[in-house]
Parts: sequence; C-alpha cells; structure tokens
Amino acid sequence: MANLQMEYYSKSLKRQVSFSAVIPAERLEPPSPERKGLRSLYLLHGYAGSHTDWLYFTRIRELAEKHHIAVFMPSGENHFYLDDEDKGERHGEFIGSELVELTRSLFPLSRERGDTFIGGLSMGGFGAIRNGLKYNGSFGRIIALSSALILHGIAGIGPDFHNGIAGYGYYRRVFGDLNAVLGSDKDPEALVQALKAAGAELPQIYMACGTEDFLLEQNRLFHVFLTGEGVAHTYKESPGAHTWDFWNTYIAEALEWALAAD
Repeated sequence: MANLQMEYYSKSLKRQVSFSAVIPAERLEPPSPERKGLRSLYLLHGYAGSHTDWLYFTRIRELAEKHHIAVFMPSGENHFYLDDEDKGERHGEFIGSELVELTRSLFPLSRERGDTFIGGLSMGGFGAIRNGLKYNGSFGRIIALSSALILHGIAGIGPDFHNGIAGYGYYRRVFGDLNAVLGSDKDPEALVQALKAAGAELPQIYMACGTEDFLLEQNRLFHVFLTGEGVAHTYKESPGAHTWDFWNTYIAEALEWALAAD
C-alpha cells in the first residue's frame, strides 16, 4: 500500500488544498481490457476534523489493502462540504466533481459510477449524502455514519440561536439563507425527490448510527423519509455513541456492503 499526502491548486476552491490518499501500490497499472480500474472511496471527516483523521483513528489503510480499493480523504474545513456562496468557494463541486476527475487522471481508477463511492462521518456523513445525491453521476454508493442531518434543526433560526456547537452566524455562512434551506439543493430530502421526479438513478445508501449518539433522531427521521419515498437503503443501529469505536466498526461493515452490492 502507498500512503500519500497530496497538495494542488483547486479551481473550485481557488487555492492550494491538501488531501490524504491510500492506494494499493501493487495495482498501479493502467486499466486494460483484462484489468479493471481500481474502485475508489472518497471519505469525508467530521466537524473540527482534518483530512488525516481517518488514517489516524481507523483501520482504513488495512481495509483499503484488504479490498484493493483506493481511498481519498479531503478536508471539509467545517463547511459541511457545501459551496460557500459569499466567498465563491465551491466545496461541494470540489468533492463531487473536481477531486473525482483529478484522482482519475492521476491513478488507474475505474470511471464507472458503480465503482465510485462517497462516505463520511457526522458532518462528513451529511456531505456524503448531499454530494452523493447532488453529484449522482459520479457516485454509485453512499456510506453515511452518524450523519449530521441537521437542516430541520437550523431552518428558520434567528440571530440569537446557539446549540452548544455553533450559532446563527456560522450556520448562516455555511448553509446560506436559513429560511430557504429546506427544499434547496442543500437539502438531501429535496434532492431525493428531485432525482425521483427526473427518473434518475439514485446511489445506493448505507446509514449507521449508534443508539447513544446525539444525532440518532435525525438519522432515524431520514431513514423514515427514505422508506416513505420508496428508496431502497440499508439502515443500521447498534449500541454506540459519537465515537471512533463506532465508526471503525461500521466503516468495515459498510465497505463489505458497498463491494458486495450489485
């Protein structure tokens, strides 16, 4: 396996950016009729984290080697992997399009949607769901662990709002007009409904959340929403909190699910 720390100028973000990568070095051969390109996973960290979190706190390198899959871990910088409308920094476009195309140009990756996955935890779980749906032409599988599906909790909040994690100013900056966020392209529920209306193929979705996690109710509600919309998905609950122990267990299970999916 090869562990890489990479830096380049991002057109979407208009500056130098860094990301981590784990590549099966023994598979660094150009795709051919006899050899399929590598499957890939774009794996997103949580709030206050960095692009090295998955390397430091989980078995992702071991899992990448076991499954012969390339894993790319970018930085979300507390932006929920959404475009910053004021600064013109397009974090969603960076994750959903630019990084995918860049890594495909650098490494022998499969260009098939079904071989390209996006995943994440907490803030990164939200980013995986939103960008997996928004850029559904890029990704065939979504892995969402303890996802921060917080839109219903911040929609319409006022300037005095603070939930112990962040306040109105932060959420206004990240999500834009909080009176219009529901139903927008930042809203996973609206994206699901728009894709269904267009007759588009939705990515397959895997969700997991611990029963002691403070985000459990939000994950249950999205599970109920998907069920009500007739969207096939996998949803898991088990004892666990908002911790690396839980995520380390479920990233392994989720990869087995993704690689076994039709």
